[in-house]
Amino acid sequence: MTAPATPTPEAQLGIGRVRHQRLRPVGHGFDYPTWFLMLPLRALRERPNPALRRNRRGGWVSFHDADHGDGRADCLAWLDEQLRAQGITDATGEVWLHTYPRIVGVAFKPVSFWHCHRADGTLAAIVAEVNNTFGGRHCYLLAGADLAYGRELAAAKQFHVSPFCTVAGGYRFRFMRTLAGAAGAGRTVARIEHDDAQGPLLLTSVSGELDTLTPQRLRHALWRMPLLTLGVIARIHWQALRLLLKRVPFFGKTPPAADTATAAPALPSH
Repeated sequence: MTAPATPTPEAQLGIGRVRHQRLRPVGHGFDYPTWFLMLPLRALRERPNPALRRNRRGGWVSFHDADHGDGRADCLAWLDEQLRAQGITDATGEVWLHTYPRIVGVAFKPVSFWHCHRADGTLAAIVAEVNNTFGGRHCYLLAGADLAYGRELAAAKQFHVSPFCTVAGGYRFRFMRTLAGAAGAGRTVARIEHDDAQGPLLLTSVSGELDTLTPQRLRHALWRMPLLTLGVIARIHWQALRLLLKRVPFFGKTPPAADTATAAPALPSH
């Protein structure tokens, strides 16, 4: 599958689905509509998108760099520093950030994906930036010779996300991206599967059709889901209640597991 390199990338808005399936100790799943942003951060430095309210208060929808990385005013600068610290010096091409915006000033981003490309458009790294409901954040760096769209990538679990899972086992990631135009439109899929000592435990994915972020497309997304962020938070707590009612074991907040050898080492988190 070709990498999403383009000489004139445009900010994208994706409309699609988020899916989650628990396999043990009881079956449990959900499938919700969603929408999200896919932002070419290097291009936006040179040419901001007029439909994207960035680092400004007010407005129904906005994007704030401080919601990512170490909270600085330029999240791309943070990313470049972290990649260089891990020995990745060739990610000088476009960086596409798949993330949720703020809605009415409220931000909660369960996971964001940074697609980091070389100058020739090939993938140099993908960073999965995970936030939990306890206010914590951790990043998994996916890199190496096997990195490519459509390939399975692995990382040891090192961060407490759900109180219904222990910090044990590992993740299997798979990313897919197809292009339908010169500016980055098309379709994106991110799949994450969590395995423990007994085998597959959770199957999750987020997918969507991408098109250029315009005021008209943003209004369409808002008409369908005007309270996106608040809906994400509400659904997380609703699903937690359903798991409690099903008597799924509750583990509470636990410290990170000891670091283990992995092809996808974690970046420093805050």
